[in-house]
Amino acid sequence: MRRTLIEKTNWKLTLFSRHSDRLNIDTTREIAMHGDVLNKKELRKAIEGQDAVFVALSGRLDEMAKVIADTMYELHVKRIIFISSMGIYNEIPNHIGSNGNLKFNSFLTPYRKAADIIEKSGLDYTIIRPGWFDNGSDTYTISTKGQLFEGHNISRQAIANFVLELLKNPESYINDSVGIHRPE
Repeated sequence: MRRTLIEKTNWKLTLFSRHSDRLNIDTTREIAMHGDVLNKKELRKAIEGQDAVFVALSGRLDEMAKVIADTMYELHVKRIIFISSMGIYNEIPNHIGSNGNLKFNSFLTPYRKAADIIEKSGLDYTIIRPGWFDNGSDTYTISTKGQLFEGHNISRQAIANFVLELLKNPESYINDSVGIHRPE
């Protein structure tokens, strides 16, 4: 994601990570901040003054989503793009592998809870529900909430391209949860 934004825009990025010291950044356009998403004081420093927040996390997603949403709301930063997972709305059809749906896979419960928190946050959100990551083609198809997935995999580059389009066109997919996948 970072590489795509650096290569295709002139934007400045603030990167927030527990391991920011491991990032090799372009100091003319990037700031790396060390912190824990669940530490509201550290998170406030990273979010304050931003135009948009892109979130790609793992772990205690529902707790993280709540802290992020509350902090953004308090700081009047309205635009959030949040990565979740396919299957949280049971949108994977049988021929693709419906056993990856929430009703069969409790591993997705925190992803669904996080999506519910973001949807109720009052922020201008886009939840992205990607298929399984691979390094294949960067073509993609979007499905909206309630539509079945037409494919299973998606490249990281395709996700980055879609996020770039969302940031360039901030009115697109506002208050929407979209699946992103490569059709089979």
